[in-house]
Amino acid sequence: MRAWAVVETRKPLQEIELPTPEPTGSQVLLEVTHAGVCHSDLHIWEGEYDLGSRGKMLLSDRGVKLPLAMGHETVGRVLKWGPDAEGHGLAVGQTRIVFPWVGCGRCARCRAEEDNMCAQGRAIGIFQHGGYATHVLVPEPRHLVDPGNIDHALAATYACSGITVYSAINKVMPLAPDEAIVLVGAGGLGLQAISVLKALGHRRIVSVDLGAGKLAAAREAGASDTLDASMGDVTRRLLDLCGGPVMAVIDLVNGTETARFAFDALAKGGRLVQVGLFGGELTVPLPVMAMKAVTVQGSYVGNPKELRALVALGQSGRLPGIPITREPLAAADSALQRLRAGKVTGRIVLTAG
Repeated sequence: MRAWAVVETRKPLQEIELPTPEPTGSQVLLEVTHAGVCHSDLHIWEGEYDLGSRGKMLLSDRGVKLPLAMGHETVGRVLKWGPDAEGHGLAVGQTRIVFPWVGCGRCARCRAEEDNMCAQGRAIGIFQHGGYATHVLVPEPRHLVDPGNIDHALAATYACSGITVYSAINKVMPLAPDEAIVLVGAGGLGLQAISVLKALGHRRIVSVDLGAGKLAAAREAGASDTLDASMGDVTRRLLDLCGGPVMAVIDLVNGTETARFAFDALAKGGRLVQVGLFGGELTVPLPVMAMKAVTVQGSYVGNPKELRALVALGQSGRLPGIPITREPLAAADSALQRLRAGKVTGRIVLTAG
């Protein structure tokens, strides 16, 4: 199979030949048709994460091996499967969304379909080859979801940005439709979050980002209010905009500065859900945590049950799309660099053929 892979960190992706996997056991082999380009791919390409005072975490120390075909937002056509996958309704040529956040497949978390919480994560596109390739190997049929009537390029984004925001939103619900939910970041995740909230009937959606372009995209997607964080004194201006402290902030950037103003904006009993991997750390006054009964909670992608629920929401016709730019798979490196430069609105989705 051909792959557009990280061969050396911080160097251009290279087109290479890899052995096409032969499925065994419960595995399913798909031919890739669509692959989303996610901001998390940049961390893999860079080879490290910023852990604030704990320094850098090298992905090589986590077991990430090069060369690696990234890509964890994948749609493909079923080609073949192992003998243990028989009887699961598979047919050659079926189009399926790939759930990428797979684990060991054996522990209690995996068997409860909470694969993303497995302590031995083996995510597709991170620990094994993903969608920046002509083929992808999936551990089990349950990791495949039928997109139905959803545009396949949009459906690919549901495997990461979609379930990531859907899972984060579930952590702050239920809230009254006119209670402000603040979304920090109006990139691919932020626009997807606006779409999901609108589909769930929420009306007061406040988007915070830097610059007019991202905020215009947020308003176009359906945000009721926007705030430019480049103008300083973000907490005060956010409280003024929302009419006081807020019950829910979902930080899709999650850097030192965003986490600080997000925490400071919380109302009594409010919840900050941290999603992004920008880097840094948050120091909080512990008595305030108790006196205000606030919650700071991390949210890591989502699970197969949430992906199926999100796809059902999309198939209902209530879930608006996000801006999609289609590029050929061979343009994977230039697409990644455009994302790195902040020149992408919504999502780039790589397509085969």
